[in-house]
Amino acid sequence: MHSFASNFRGAHLRLNRMITQQVRRVFVYSHRDRSRQKRDFRHLWITQINAATRVYNVFDSYSKLIHNLYKKELILNRKMLAQVAVSNPNNLYTIANKIMTIN
Repeated sequence: MHSFASNFRGAHLRLNRMITQQVRRVFVYSHRDRSRQKRDFRHLWITQINAATRVYNVFDSYSKLIHNLYKKELILNRKMLAQVAVSNPNNLYTIANKIMTIN
C-alpha cells in the first residue's frame, strides 16, 4: 500500500487508514476514467471531423458525411477519419468523391 502512496502529501502519506482510503479511491477513479477517456476521445474525433467537413465544404455536416459513408458501405474508423481530416484535407475530398461516385 505504501508504494502506491508515494506521491501523496501530508497525512495521506503517513497514516495507514488514510493511505488505504486514498489508494481505494485512486483505483476507483482510474477505473472510471479509463471509460471516460474513450468517450472523450470519440467526442474529440467527431468534433475534428465536423470542423473539417464544414471548413473545407466536403459535406454540410459530420452527420451527413457519416450517413453517406454507411449508406455506401464505406466503413471508416472515426479515429482514422479525424487524422485524415486534420493532417491532409485533400484526402477528405477524395473520400467524399468516392462516396458521391459509388452507385
